[in-house]
Amino acid sequence: MKHLLSSTAFLVLNKELARQVGLKEAVLLADLISKEEYFIANGMTDGWFFNTEANIEKDTTLTPYQQRRCLKVLKDKGLIEAKRKGIPAKKYFKINGHQLMKLLDILKSTNLTTINKNKEIRIKNNIISNRDAFVLEVLTFDYDKNILEGFIDYWTEPNKSKTKMKFELNKTWSTNLRLKNWAANQKKWGKPTMSKIDSQINEYLKGKEYL
Repeated sequence: MKHLLSSTAFLVLNKELARQVGLKEAVLLADLISKEEYFIANGMTDGWFFNTEANIEKDTTLTPYQQRRCLKVLKDKGLIEAKRKGIPAKKYFKINGHQLMKLLDILKSTNLTTINKNKEIRIKNNIISNRDAFVLEVLTFDYDKNILEGFIDYWTEPNKSKTKMKFELNKTWSTNLRLKNWAANQKKWGKPTMSKIDSQINEYLKGKEYL
């Protein structure tokens, strides 16, 4: 799954996050998130995954000393947890998705009050930040990767004016309940479907766009 904070061949960084925590720290966090996605895809369910200093250095070019400094910043901000366990001991990490969402929400609000008065740019930054927060929230749930990808792709589709995504057009929204319903439908029918109320709401909103 290729999202703003992680990918396979590249590390794609959120620039506002880099300004908030530091460039090297954002690079390390992006790398850890990409590793987390790998372990989730391979059955990890408790949120903890391991990585080594040598592997991180290979993927990010950050030296062990730089890694330790970056990890301290990320831990101090509550974005990650780290511990050693096992025999021989390995370094395990856990991403604090809720704290990261909270930070991104703060950055989103800041984007809307900057000196940049270009409405189109402000709207674009806003929808990207909203998508970041939505994706991070969805990835905290323990569902099959294909279910999460389909759910994200469907509900982050932007409207015609590119100002809001499909999930934002709903008057009421619970990611937990929507995702639970999505997963049940996919298991039942073999593909993502909407509930009756989802369909009615979206048809209503679609009609409002043409008024």
